[in-house]
Amino acid sequence: MVTATAYNSVASQTDSRPTTTAFGIWLRPGMRIVAVSRDLEALGLSRGVRIRIEGVDGEWEVGDRTAKRWTRRIDLYMGNDVRAARAWGKRRVRIRW
Repeated sequence: MVTATAYNSVASQTDSRPTTTAFGIWLRPGMRIVAVSRDLEALGLSRGVRIRIEGVDGEWEVGDRTAKRWTRRIDLYMGNDVRAARAWGKRRVRIRW
């Protein structure tokens, strides 16, 4: 079980490079990328690992990293759709890989 939030390719939510992940992946709307906290990386959720998120169709690929302050957290990439990210909000979900 992890806390799941959502993010977009906008500077107000990330840094000066909102379309580039911490792993150097260039983000494009429609990609199914998830950022993970460092403690989850230590459990094996490294770049390229595919995960399933309970309540969400399909697979997501680990392609980004959350801020250092987060633990047991994933962040789903939702392109430029800020409304969808806000609608997702913050949830507790089960993930599998």
